[in-house]
Amino acid sequence: MKKTLAYKPQSAWQIYAGAQERKKMEALAARYIDFLTRCKTERETVDYVRERLRQAGYSEDFGAKSGNGRVLRPLRGKALFAARRGKEPLGKGLALIAAHADTPRLDLKQRPLVEQPGVAQAKTHYYGGIRKYQWLARPLALHGVIIRENGQSLSVSIGEKPGEPVFCIADLLPHLARKQSAQTLSEAFEAEKLNIILAHSPKAEKKAKNEGKDAPGEAVKEQLLDLLHKKYGINEEDLITAELQAVPAGPARFVGFDKALVGGYGQDDRICVFTALEALLTAKDGPRNRAVIFWDKEEIGSDGATGAASRFFQYCVEDLARAWAPGTPASHVLLRSRALSADVQAALDPDFQEVHEKQNAAQLGYGPCFSKFTGSRGKYGASEADAEFFGELRGLYNAKGIPWQSAELGKVDLGGGGTVALFLAAYGMQVIDLGPAVLSMHSPFELASCADLYATLQAYRAFLEA
Repeated sequence: MKKTLAYKPQSAWQIYAGAQERKKMEALAARYIDFLTRCKTERETVDYVRERLRQAGYSEDFGAKSGNGRVLRPLRGKALFAARRGKEPLGKGLALIAAHADTPRLDLKQRPLVEQPGVAQAKTHYYGGIRKYQWLARPLALHGVIIRENGQSLSVSIGEKPGEPVFCIADLLPHLARKQSAQTLSEAFEAEKLNIILAHSPKAEKKAKNEGKDAPGEAVKEQLLDLLHKKYGINEEDLITAELQAVPAGPARFVGFDKALVGGYGQDDRICVFTALEALLTAKDGPRNRAVIFWDKEEIGSDGATGAASRFFQYCVEDLARAWAPGTPASHVLLRSRALSADVQAALDPDFQEVHEKQNAAQLGYGPCFSKFTGSRGKYGASEADAEFFGELRGLYNAKGIPWQSAELGKVDLGGGGTVALFLAAYGMQVIDLGPAVLSMHSPFELASCADLYATLQAYRAFLEA
């Protein structure tokens, strides 16, 4: 990067202006769109990652003779750790990239099925930070897993293939929404009214004994249950123990005449999962021991067995130390590790610039963004990187000509947010947040720059190779 006394971030589009770089960028974006289209839940994402790693020779055997020094470990289909052995002793720590595979959505309740006038619906409980109105009057697909009483598992993905039905939450017509229009967003859009329409046709009704009229019942719900049993072999009790998610239906797409943006669901944080995986798979052999971990539950606080607050990562490192460096305490490996908390940053919104402090806001097309700290309102809940580690990475990327920028999420008293960085910092390791900027974050159709996607891959790979 050109050195001047004043600092100004460089456009990734200018840095990667060559024809060869643009071809690589387009090819990467096309693969990324396929990934986003295929992976709409944490289970689907982990399955994708697991298969890619297996194809690259990664084994689930952590034993001392585990072959080529490439290991992986999934946890309950929702989290995954993978490591690649380097030439240095493991006691010098890992170069780690951590991201999360979950994303905001609508989960079906334990007893979801209800019948209301004219339709059978599924009741939902939203997961993570959403703007409720964005989920109304749009095609939805159902993804997840149903466990039958005998333990048999049934994977579900309905609403994605041509010819398959989609589902929908109806919105109130403007003619009757005068009162709603005067309410606040939290009052106007109630969580208990995020009910997904599943069916409309009723089951043929039987006449009640000794009466000349139809007996009351739930004819549409009954017809739906008959259809579910006939097509999938499930009953209503199976839904109680299922994990079913409503997600936006349809593929990710290029956006704009120039196809310079990728639009799709779940880019927070699957853009970081994708680029971290690509970086691990394509990094050149070197001295560092490298690892990635993809967690679940980040959008709701990182708790639970598959979240970053669990001990899954620690257990993986302990097993790695036993296999690759007998006698080396896992605590030494953790303390000497260096990590990138791979998570997205809010892009400067062109229509709502007033909520950002522009000089410290991330911009689309200027490379991955460092967030020295997260948290909110006085940095509460933050993990703040030390200047030495930040400075080392700055020098690395400047030397390699990789564009980067620095930002925080919104104005001080307006913004803020959390990542998994503080859970890694708890081990004493050096960690900083680094990820691309995203527009319309947490919406059903987020936007990311193809140039930032490409630059983020370069940044993650350079970190693993350093």
